[in-house]
Amino acid sequence: MKTYQTDESRASSRLRCASPRQGVESGISGVWRSAGPRPSTLGSRPAFTIVELLTVIAVIAILAAMLLSVLSKARVAAQKKQAAVEISQIVGAIQQYDSVYGRFPVTANDQALAGTNDFTCGGTGYDATGVNQLWILGYTNDAEVMAILMDITNTAVTLANMNHQKNPQQTIFLNAKMAADTNSPGVGPDLVYRDPWGNPYIITMDLNYDEQCHDLYYCRKLMSQNPSGSPTSQVGFNGLFNPDANGQTDNYLYHGKVMVWSAGPDRMVDTNSAANLGVNKDNILSWQ
Repeated sequence: MKTYQTDESRASSRLRCASPRQGVESGISGVWRSAGPRPSTLGSRPAFTIVELLTVIAVIAILAAMLLSVLSKARVAAQKKQAAVEISQIVGAIQQYDSVYGRFPVTANDQALAGTNDFTCGGTGYDATGVNQLWILGYTNDAEVMAILMDITNTAVTLANMNHQKNPQQTIFLNAKMAADTNSPGVGPDLVYRDPWGNPYIITMDLNYDEQCHDLYYCRKLMSQNPSGSPTSQVGFNGLFNPDANGQTDNYLYHGKVMVWSAGPDRMVDTNSAANLGVNKDNILSWQ
């Protein structure tokens, strides 16, 4: 006998076969439908207040200032290292020239200026007050030395090495960067060798060949005596020594043939102040 199901019995059977999950989902769906559209979380956070915005800007400014300070210190450190390398190269080139020719790279005029003394050459720079002055106390700049060491000849700047007369073997003892102007680091059109801060290197050579260098600046008692103002100390800063009694004269000497130095980042020198103080303490010295 066939069994006939009514529409109501078939619907009831389908409900009994439905899974619980389907019922839950159906119920949830119904809830959302009855509650309206699901709210969106985008844009629900309130915007920055003016105080918060100013605080963020202030923090960024502080971090930027700290970064600039670090970068500035790193730049100066790199420049000091470069100056020390260039100073060492100048010293080495002069010593090599002396070894090859048995004399220092100076002209007859410079030798006459020095007489029986040593010879210091440099250029214009700034004193402790920042006023431009001639450091070299009447002596020439280092252009003639550079012309001889680099074998630069027949220029309008200097005749020091005309026709290679001071460097007959035409040997290039010093390879230095050439600068485009007289304010930039390197050897300028005037043949003056300038440090990374644009000031000329100061060079002293032992022209009387007594194995002692008498630099026109560091020979001074006020600059080199250690401790400063001592009534008896013959000891000088950075290894200098004064052979005169009680060290009371301007005769602090370096035991060696060549002294080369730079005024450093501040570009200043004070011959009335100790070598380890004020504007002198950042000077970069070949004998340090």
